[in-house]
Amino acid sequence: MLNRRNFLTLTLQGVVLISTEYALTGCRSETVTPEEPEKRSLLLRFATASDGHFGQPKTPYEETHQKLIGWLNQEKINHQLDFFVVNGDLFHDKPSFLPEVKKVWDGLTMPYYVTHGNHDMVTEEVWQQTWGTPWHYAFEKGDTAFLMLNTSDIKGNYICPDVAWARETFQKYKGKKHLFVFMHITPMKWTQWGIDCPEIVALFSQQANLRGIFHGHDHAEDGYKEKNGKPYFFDSHICGSWGTAYSGYRVVEVYSNGEIETFQVNPEVTQRVNQFVIPKPVKVG
Repeated sequence: MLNRRNFLTLTLQGVVLISTEYALTGCRSETVTPEEPEKRSLLLRFATASDGHFGQPKTPYEETHQKLIGWLNQEKINHQLDFFVVNGDLFHDKPSFLPEVKKVWDGLTMPYYVTHGNHDMVTEEVWQQTWGTPWHYAFEKGDTAFLMLNTSDIKGNYICPDVAWARETFQKYKGKKHLFVFMHITPMKWTQWGIDCPEIVALFSQQANLRGIFHGHDHAEDGYKEKNGKPYFFDSHICGSWGTAYSGYRVVEVYSNGEIETFQVNPEVTQRVNQFVIPKPVKVG
């Protein structure tokens, strides 16, 4: 029968277990004593949010950003945050807003990283001068690596990430225990605002240590979708003129036993919007 702990989308008390592998066990009639829970410790804890649209007319973008900065800094004090990722659309179209939003995010009391969104309409040169990174880059934290991919050009057109760069970088980090990808636009037409990028999706599917892909762009999405055993997560929006009724962010926790937990936060309330568990990889055979 199917091992229930590793079923792809088993919902239990609001928690969805996500796994890329299945373990088969023989049917048995006798009572089985449950295994003791494996001891684990927290290795890494980070958060991500997207779509601040700083400068968009008729939106409370200044107030919303200041609230989020405060919530994140308090999150670090209360529960630990090693870093934060702003996953695209930091400002709204006009390049004059770029230095302004940079000053706002510099108010975080933790390191932070950014990805380029379709409304971030500046050249890659200006982007790098501001943030210190190109549109495609990677970094690592211990045994975990992170790829930051670009999904739009200077005019805001949707484009697929650089597959050759991603393939080379995946190869560089194939020995890492965990790997995560951040890219503003989802590479499948799951929603009205997605884009079909079959090459990058196929590449994702081949990476054994890729544990999750994170997106912004779709302001009304705050859950996850699955393709070829890989989970793709969304994080609502920070501001902008449409989307979920709240401004939120997503927290990701990496544990010593190989498990990953992630949950969406509505900072205005204490209850988590959703929570997902990615079990440690199960070797079959």
